[in-house]
Amino acid sequence: MKPRSPAEKVRRRRRRSVIALLLCLLLVVPAVSYVRALLYPGNASFGVRTVEWIRDHGAGAVIDTIETWKYSRQAPPATGQPQDIPAVVPSRTPVKAMGLPAIKLLPGVKALPHEGTWTVARQSPKGKPLLWTGWFRADGAHLPVTAAAALIPQGADRVRLMPGTREPVVGMASKDGYSVPVRDYSRLVATFNGGFKMHDSHGGWWTKESDAVPLVDGRASAVIDRFGVVRIGEWGKTVRMTPDVVAVRQNLDPVIVGGRIVDGLTSNANGRWGSVRSQFQFTWRSGLGTDAKGNLIYVAGQGLTLATLAAAMQQAGIQEGMELDIHAAMVSFDIETPQSGGSVASKRLIESMTSPANRYLIDDQRDYFYVVAR
Repeated sequence: MKPRSPAEKVRRRRRRSVIALLLCLLLVVPAVSYVRALLYPGNASFGVRTVEWIRDHGAGAVIDTIETWKYSRQAPPATGQPQDIPAVVPSRTPVKAMGLPAIKLLPGVKALPHEGTWTVARQSPKGKPLLWTGWFRADGAHLPVTAAAALIPQGADRVRLMPGTREPVVGMASKDGYSVPVRDYSRLVATFNGGFKMHDSHGGWWTKESDAVPLVDGRASAVIDRFGVVRIGEWGKTVRMTPDVVAVRQNLDPVIVGGRIVDGLTSNANGRWGSVRSQFQFTWRSGLGTDAKGNLIYVAGQGLTLATLAAAMQQAGIQEGMELDIHAAMVSFDIETPQSGGSVASKRLIESMTSPANRYLIDDQRDYFYVVAR
């Protein structure tokens, strides 16, 4: 082999240097982006920030595949003691007198103490119920699976939709910031999670302050009017824009319409409720709906599929309902109690929820709802 000349050796070294420099640049760009994601303002764990950065950079299908593999193989046991039973104190207020829906229990399964009973979780200084909660078993094939419900009386509370620092859009301006305004602490009743990231929700997000993401006909929608009352329905069909509307949060397609669970949940045809297989995962899920009286009901639990979530929502008395967010890091409902001195004490609806109990009292990256007494 003919030995290389000094000039050729110099050229080879230069080519290697250029290639090395280009490779470094290719690595630097995503590294800077990832660091920015880790440092971006708003409450979110390291794991959540990492997963969402991967999704935002075109690898959502990979994350979906991993999650489906993980959660589809974590089916709850068929028998055993119920999980997540909250400590409850029987309410002194007659439930029937309040016009609350009866919680339906699993047929053929003996009720446990306090199962399927509404109890007062928050009340006004004068004793007026502001929030009712209850729990029940939600899956006949997996008896340990429980769901919890929180009922927000229409005439007692107001609901507000708030943006996060990254959802519905990154860097969205908000005159009230990204946490519950301090001015509302004295009347605060509860806070709870919104829906999927807007990219995955198939819907829109709108308030009088910002039309952040265009609304989509046919999507399940939580529509808030100027009185703080929420209606749940299908946008453009059962709910629509009127002068009284102040906020709309859409997420996927409805799961309960007219008191009936909609067809197709067990097949998730055309990805109407997210990625085709994600709704078969046994994971934390949350849903929102209204009963026959117009009261707002939030339902959540772990080890639920989309179908068992919908069944649990129906058990709780929901007539019109939509899925909200899923997975442990996203499902969050906190009962808020104002304290002397202007602070707030937060308690999870379900103790095993992993989000901080004061999640929305500090800036969060995701949008959410909060409830105040009228």
